[in-house]
Amino acid sequence: MNQAPAAVFEAARSENRAALIGYVPAGFPTVDESVQVLQAMLDSGVDLLEVGLPYSDPLMDGPAIQESVEKALMAGVTTTDVLDVVRRLEPGPQQAVYVMSYWNPIERFGVDRFARELADAGGSGVITPDLTPEEAGPWIDATDAAGVDRTFLVAPSSSNARIDVVSRVCTGFVYAASTMGVTGARDAVSDAAPELVARVRSRTDKPIGVGLGVSSGQQAASIAAYADGVIVGSAFIRRILDAPSLNEALAEVTGFAAELAAGVRSGA
Repeated sequence: MNQAPAAVFEAARSENRAALIGYVPAGFPTVDESVQVLQAMLDSGVDLLEVGLPYSDPLMDGPAIQESVEKALMAGVTTTDVLDVVRRLEPGPQQAVYVMSYWNPIERFGVDRFARELADAGGSGVITPDLTPEEAGPWIDATDAAGVDRTFLVAPSSSNARIDVVSRVCTGFVYAASTMGVTGARDAVSDAAPELVARVRSRTDKPIGVGLGVSSGQQAASIAAYADGVIVGSAFIRRILDAPSLNEALAEVTGFAAELAAGVRSGA
């Protein structure tokens, strides 16, 4: 089994830093190559890995993630392939592997089956960006039974009452989306992020990860000053998309992960 996310955040906190969280979809560029990319991220300083489950209607995803997911889907990647990618990864003793998935593929696969097979594959948790707590009863039961952590999202528009509801059903960390738009690397992270994190922190003691927009080590450092986790996805994917070969993609991912890892440690 992988580490529980709580242990990952506790280990980062013991070093007076934020955890680095990285996202790339399984099956991109291919299933085997995605294992190499994701493992390179773990080996280069990513503490908690988000393995994306490709889905044909990614409402929250910006151009880079949409392009990567489309490539995976065109290659025929399935939910079983995603679970196999998780099984093939080798995280360290203070690292964890999550799956990030829209709800429809999990429901189609079978809620109990997905939670059980993810746990069997060594996965620690799941982020479900479009599942609301009110509709999550079967998922809460399944993840509790399988020992899999679950993470839901809050946004700048979330009321304090909504933050309370979401925080209560999260067992891993609370995902704070720093903008109201789709994912994508940005030159500047939303000014709403610090205020949102402060509001969430005043209402729960669970770790808080900030995502949507991080594209540099400097931005990672600025978010690490107030969040428990810094989430990076599109900027990793863009480097893979732009690389002319797998070896160059691996070099880009390795260098960028190291830059971000240095960023989350810069205030330590």
